[in-house]
Amino acid sequence: MSRILLVLIMLAATAGAVVAYGDPEQIARASDQVSQMLRRHSPQPAPAVQIARGQAGEFALHAKINGVKAPMVIDTGATSVVLTWETAKAIGLPLEMLEYNVDVETVGGHTKAARLTLDRLAVGHLVEKSVPALVVQRGQMKTNLLGMSFLDRLESWGVKADQLMLHGYPDVTGSVSAPRRPRRDRAAAN
Repeated sequence: MSRILLVLIMLAATAGAVVAYGDPEQIARASDQVSQMLRRHSPQPAPAVQIARGQAGEFALHAKINGVKAPMVIDTGATSVVLTWETAKAIGLPLEMLEYNVDVETVGGHTKAARLTLDRLAVGHLVEKSVPALVVQRGQMKTNLLGMSFLDRLESWGVKADQLMLHGYPDVTGSVSAPRRPRRDRAAAN
């Protein structure tokens, strides 16, 4: 932001010098350059995704995990994104290298999970990188959960009239995903 401000100050000073000399062509060129720079550096609108409530009351969606489409259910009670063993295998995660040493409580009861980091998790236009996640042992869950390790990275989310709205941060850097604040690690997932 300070770099943009510095550029604007320099352009204003240049425009002021041009105005002082009174050359209309140079004034017009300076004005065009300032307009172009402002258009290039204006922030992109914040990405948002709207998800309708399902018949069973859940908010289900298809996410892309490391580029592979995967069904998920939003679970604000889950500390982390939680993947089934079957989904993790389909995505190509290194299951043989995982240590199942994290205690988790699921709808089906107590089980163990393994920690890992997803390179990229996308829900519509919302894209997050290096997302902490858990993988449960084979057959322990039927549904992938989009938990707080993803939702906490969003600017906001909320439910209104059977619609869940997920709002990302506006992109002010020109990159795919703006940097986020660091997260605390929580011990268990639902």
